[in-house]
Amino acid sequence: MATNRPWLTIIGIGEDGRAGLSPAALAALDQAEFVIGGARHLDLAAPLATQTLAWPSPFADGYAIILARRGQPTCLLATGDPFHYGVGAELARLIPAEEISCFPQASAFSLAAARLGWSLPDCDCVSLHGRALERIIPHLQPGARILALSWDGSTPRKLANLLQARGFGGSMITVCESMGGTRERISRAVAADFAMTGIDPLNTIAVEVVAGGNARVINLSPGLPDAFFQNDGQLTKAEIRALTLAALAPKVGELLWDIGAGAGSIGIEWCLRHPRNCGIGIEERPERAERARRNALELGATKLDIRIGRAPEALANLPAPDAVFIGGGASEVGVFDQAWAALKSGGRLVINGVTLETETLLGTLYGQYGGAMRRLAVSRLEPVGGMHGWRAAMPVTQWLVTKS
Repeated sequence: MATNRPWLTIIGIGEDGRAGLSPAALAALDQAEFVIGGARHLDLAAPLATQTLAWPSPFADGYAIILARRGQPTCLLATGDPFHYGVGAELARLIPAEEISCFPQASAFSLAAARLGWSLPDCDCVSLHGRALERIIPHLQPGARILALSWDGSTPRKLANLLQARGFGGSMITVCESMGGTRERISRAVAADFAMTGIDPLNTIAVEVVAGGNARVINLSPGLPDAFFQNDGQLTKAEIRALTLAALAPKVGELLWDIGAGAGSIGIEWCLRHPRNCGIGIEERPERAERARRNALELGATKLDIRIGRAPEALANLPAPDAVFIGGGASEVGVFDQAWAALKSGGRLVINGVTLETETLLGTLYGQYGGAMRRLAVSRLEPVGGMHGWRAAMPVTQWLVTKS
């Protein structure tokens, strides 16, 4: 059914219920023929003199219910600002924007910043609701201020434990519960001494990050210390890794294929360049794949998907990449061909080789496709008896090419 006028109204509702809604939002709510929302939202909006439905489980079933009512006055109740980590953005992917009207309220981030007197643009805003706790790790920078949406009442303690384990035990945690309502409570504790109990599931966490001398800070530049990655020797070393990331030239929201992922270091650092970047790592050895998954979580690269398989077979049916790195298996028949065919126009492909056979292959590919080749050699100062000397790593031949 086609329609060009709004039939779906999305209303952000706070802990103060109907009292906090604007006259326009109240009118839209009372004129709706059908109201859907969480059970808590429906209680906050009471009394309602129309058909209501508590949001079903699984969550996605609610979208089908709303879409089936297209063209009929329908109201969706959500928390705060429905387009800030809310249901609004998902519905806007399914329903044209001109068919939606929205009445947002202050988000939990805005309310928390107002309570603490923090400048919201200077804060890192993170959602831990339905997401891995580890996604906060890249934001743990000395002096940072972080606002995080909780999954439930257990999230603040779990976050305090994570901070303590990573050397940020001196950080101040402020838990803001049920903001905007009669049950509002603001509590503070140092992460290392966190002992709060009975925390309301509806809470937002504010963190003032203090890094101890042993804190594991995720640097903003590529080339993290090798010691940050568990490995069995199959690791692209820091200096080569930094140059490889520069060659891959990540941009916001792009997808990387990391073929022959090993310890996962290239895919991890790709994802760390921006929160919307994601990657798929292909590794044929299960023990290495599991190690790469642990590394990704330990460093907060929660958007790296490690898959067990052997290229080129494991590349079938994957979403098209914006960039491809081949760190292992480049000489296997069909690996380059399939990766190149899948690579988007304007995408970058980088292959690192240390063997003569791979170098010969790269020379052939350079002759056919152009691009650039370079040889990377690194020496590190190491003890030699009671003195020191330079120990050279195996040189790396790198081919990089952009698909037109």
